[in-house]
Amino acid sequence: MGWFHTPGGGGDPSRYVVTVRRAEDGKTAGAGLVLGHDTVLTCAHVVNAALGRDMFHTRAPGALDVPVEVRDTTDSQRYLARVAHWIPPRARDGGPVRPGTDEWLGDLAVLRVDAPAAGLPGGPRQAALSVGQKLRAWHGSSRDSTVARLTVASVHGPHGYVDGAPTGMAVGPGYSGGPLWCQEEKAVVGLVAGHFMPLDAAGQPLPLDFQNVIRRSWVIPWQAVEAELLPLGVLDRALPGPADTDEHAFALLKEAIWDAFPSDSRRGDYARRLARLCGVEPGSDISPPYSSEFATFLLTHPRALAALTGLLRRDDPRSADRLLAAGALSRTPRLLSPSEYAQLRGHLRALPPAVTGRIPEAVRAALPHLAAQPGGDTVDALVDRLELLPGDGHASGDERRVPALLRVVEYVGALVPDPQRARLRLWSDGVAARLGIERPAMGERRYDAQEWARSMRGRAARVRVLVQVTQAGRGRHRLRIWCDEGAGPRQVSTESVRTYTASEAAREVLRALDSLTPPPEDERPPLVEVLVDRGGLNLPVDEWAARDPAELLPGVLGVEFPVVVHCPELLRRNGRFVPRWRSRWSRLDEGKALVVSDPADGGALYPQLVNQLDTVRVSVDVPPGPPRDRIVQTCLAVGIPVVMWDRGEDGPSHSVRHMAQVATRELPDGVHSYRADAWANPPEFPGRPVLAWADADRTVPRLHLSEPQEGP
Repeated sequence: MGWFHTPGGGGDPSRYVVTVRRAEDGKTAGAGLVLGHDTVLTCAHVVNAALGRDMFHTRAPGALDVPVEVRDTTDSQRYLARVAHWIPPRARDGGPVRPGTDEWLGDLAVLRVDAPAAGLPGGPRQAALSVGQKLRAWHGSSRDSTVARLTVASVHGPHGYVDGAPTGMAVGPGYSGGPLWCQEEKAVVGLVAGHFMPLDAAGQPLPLDFQNVIRRSWVIPWQAVEAELLPLGVLDRALPGPADTDEHAFALLKEAIWDAFPSDSRRGDYARRLARLCGVEPGSDISPPYSSEFATFLLTHPRALAALTGLLRRDDPRSADRLLAAGALSRTPRLLSPSEYAQLRGHLRALPPAVTGRIPEAVRAALPHLAAQPGGDTVDALVDRLELLPGDGHASGDERRVPALLRVVEYVGALVPDPQRARLRLWSDGVAARLGIERPAMGERRYDAQEWARSMRGRAARVRVLVQVTQAGRGRHRLRIWCDEGAGPRQVSTESVRTYTASEAAREVLRALDSLTPPPEDERPPLVEVLVDRGGLNLPVDEWAARDPAELLPGVLGVEFPVVVHCPELLRRNGRFVPRWRSRWSRLDEGKALVVSDPADGGALYPQLVNQLDTVRVSVDVPPGPPRDRIVQTCLAVGIPVVMWDRGEDGPSHSVRHMAQVATRELPDGVHSYRADAWANPPEFPGRPVLAWADADRTVPRLHLSEPQEGP
């Protein structure tokens, strides 16, 4: 165990069971697993139950709090948590799970808990699920009396099947999301997911009696959990492996600790202070840890090194610098100490929703030269990834570089009012001082952030309506609609298989637009962003008219509002070009425009655009047909954010030539004006312009790429 003792990590595996409670009434919704000192893993459907949502709801909960309860050796504590990583339940084809389905994929939620450093025990060991293992599972209440004994019957990829003992507790409601403990392995080997009920030949539930008893459940093997979470970096963060005593960082840390604490009393004093900051129990009130034990702790607890350098910075800055330099050679140490991390999460959670929605924009402005922008469904996930990034390149000599996270915080702070800005700046100054970063270096980044914010004030996030349009045959379409007033998309349509004619669809979109309340200082009409697959890029959504007999006006979408199309499918299928798309979008105001007017140019376009990052806009002046469609799709696939063409004209396009004089950022409004003129005076404005607009600063909801196929 070593000198630094992890609380709650004793022999009772039920201490790893977390109670996930319903927000409405506090009753048990399910179970979870302690994954790390501030992290809980459970099933996404358990979180949905806790928040009163449908079991298979796919949208991430965002800023909603999830109540959890954690046990220790003597008591239990309640905390609030938020979803940091969301992997919703999904069918085998990647689409939504239909009600009544017995099995599904995904279904994981990583929660970040608002707990003090000593609030949660360290996570348990993990091992693969295998046939024949004897397991234990607990109800979400985590009471000892609820333990169920199970045996693994079979494992098939992402699903495992376990059978309960004929006597004792049976797995049922409230067990989902909880850990499966294998005593032989002394490890968690998976999560409980669902239970099978007895059915007759027609698939109808049978009454429970002596002949109709099933104690079979299906579970998520730990190997499937790893496959889902490893790409997100969650397991590396929450479950760092044992310290490698052969790595260079260990030897340098051990040497630096010996030099910083030459006396036993000094080493013991700092070790006990560090243990308290990290929420672990010191091994002794008298004897100190060996230097090797000290170094091992710094390479196993992700925030221990940051906490120790905070203790040393004022009195022994040279030792603090040596420890930071040695720790940088290992992947385990995180940038922030436990208290710094908790404070930052508090500051970010207090941000107004409109500012939270602009954090990705601030990240791209703060880190313009980053090859791949750090992503994440939540602010917590974004902070996790930013902590891993190195500093910027604006340092010289012995000057320490400013970490990417601090630079981003400065840019976020530039978006908020003075009281919140002051709190964020005080936090940044404290972290910078602990890292030994000079004040002028932080001042330079702060000035950059202020200048960026000043330049962006005239570009407030535009209110928009997003409409996913899926063709359903015979002139009918399926719709999903979101509204976004600046804080991110919120779905306003219900999940349905209903289909609409063009006129009916226009009425639905106008109904959503009528529900919006744009800020009074923004006189621009809301943007309508039509989300389509590549087969729908030429759908004339801008020409759809409500034509309600009870209304005086025809309600033509493209006449009343700027309508653009966006094809996330092409970027998703060609993900390697996403960084180039973001880079081009950041150059939107100064980037170059390209005109393609020869259908034969399509073959040369791919090699021309792949690395031509200063081209942000392509106008395709080619007659309708497969060559033009290939050119348009090639441009979108390689990350050109703005592509324009004319839907109808066979010869040189009037609309494309007309729009050539409009600045790239003003194209949505320019096309809107053209469509209004075309409605009023078709001979003078004969074009039918289409504008593909992929804004890298605005989020797009997770789309169902495989839609249901029922008829109207």
